[in-house]
Amino acid sequence: MKNKSGKIVSKAHLPAKLCVVCNRPFSWRKKWEKCWEEVKYCSERCRNMK
Repeated sequence: MKNKSGKIVSKAHLPAKLCVVCNRPFSWRKKWEKCWEEVKYCSERCRNMK
């Protein structure tokens, strides 16, 4: 992931959220780059259990 100035950020400094279903923390992923604000679930399994 790159920060606002274009520098690469280490994995330890990526944003994280708590899953709505299992309450486990999960980290930012490249595939969620454009929709990170909308992501609620850590996995497909949790999304299906909603």
